[in-house]
Amino acid sequence: MSDASHKKQFDELYLWFLAEPDQPRLVGTLNLVHVGNGVSLSYATPWLKSGFPLSEDLPLIDMLHLPRGRDAAAGAIDDARPDRWGEKVIQFIDKPKRLSLMEYLYFAGDDRFGALGVSLSSHEYLPHRVGALPRLEHAQHLSEIVSKINARQPITEIERNLMAAGGSFGGAKPKALIDINGEQWVIKFFNNEPVDVPLIEHATMTLCRKADINVAQTQLVRLRGENAIAVKRFDRLGSKRIHCLSAGTALRATVSAAEQPDLSYPNLAQLLRRAGNTAEGENKREMVELFRRMVFNILIDNTDDHEKNHSLLVTSEPARTGTSFRVPQLRLAPAYDVLPTNSGQGYHEFGIGEDGRDATLSNAMSKCRLFGLSAEQAGHEVRRVIAVIDTWKEHFKACSVTDADIQELALRIDGEELLSQRHSFRH
Repeated sequence: MSDASHKKQFDELYLWFLAEPDQPRLVGTLNLVHVGNGVSLSYATPWLKSGFPLSEDLPLIDMLHLPRGRDAAAGAIDDARPDRWGEKVIQFIDKPKRLSLMEYLYFAGDDRFGALGVSLSSHEYLPHRVGALPRLEHAQHLSEIVSKINARQPITEIERNLMAAGGSFGGAKPKALIDINGEQWVIKFFNNEPVDVPLIEHATMTLCRKADINVAQTQLVRLRGENAIAVKRFDRLGSKRIHCLSAGTALRATVSAAEQPDLSYPNLAQLLRRAGNTAEGENKREMVELFRRMVFNILIDNTDDHEKNHSLLVTSEPARTGTSFRVPQLRLAPAYDVLPTNSGQGYHEFGIGEDGRDATLSNAMSKCRLFGLSAEQAGHEVRRVIAVIDTWKEHFKACSVTDADIQELALRIDGEELLSQRHSFRH
């Protein structure tokens, strides 16, 4: 990367597929859609011949694939962009000449979510290069840099390089990529919340696992005067990268641009039924697990379960007869960002049942058949989750959550609205 690259503005870039990083494959050309600050995709001829649709709304057709709306990239490419924190770091560290979606896509660098990469060249993969990822022993320093960026205070060149290596990863809250024993983890920092959110997230994620839910691996990182949480990346398998879609991108891809997608747990379950791995009924098991996730989120007061807090891993099945491309197949990614919102708002960001986003077990049961469950089977799954939630205080205490924070969370988790549902359903 040239030292002057921040002075450039990019109207055209190139998308690469990096499942095997040492064998990058050109996917196509990205262009800025000036009306609406969007990004389009045109597949390259080799990808049309031997690639696969990156998402259902990006079929392997030689055409210009346009974004669905303003400030968006076409289909799966929108998941390769940084979110609010990443954009803030790019503005602070790279200071692009222009702040269009193309600049954000480019300056997000090489270690973005999933297996897509953005390059200056169509002939070789030339991403925005930064230094090696910081390691776990740099966590305290990273936390201090994050505080400076939030306060818009100056940082040194060493601090700039340390943060640039992994600071533009997605999400709304402060985080960075770090290396722990040769593997990539996302470290999330305390953000002046009224409770110890990193510790509470670690406690909630480990509690979630007790409900037979596949969750991303976490570890607590002790810093001076506060905690951070490290979450192991599920879109990396050794040196390999796994193509991923957020639930929002995957569900939008199933309807036309003129239609409003049904962003809900039942609809996501139906997508798994249709496009999941049918071998030995794996997709059906994941549909049932998704039902448990929904119930767990209701009862633990995780109302911030929006479309980007659920993801799908894109795998492949054998090539279709008579074609050279492979058809993508979806698997439910491990659960992440699971913790009490502590809002008491009574409704979720993701749809639940016939009563929309209302945080009730009756609403969860209302569309249980779309998860492949009879009412009796769904009731059994709800009771399994309730038995785990009933132990939340003891589990949180064992994870060193303070009594004060437990009392604060109990106002919601054991408040009348949620506790009464546990009691009435159990009996």
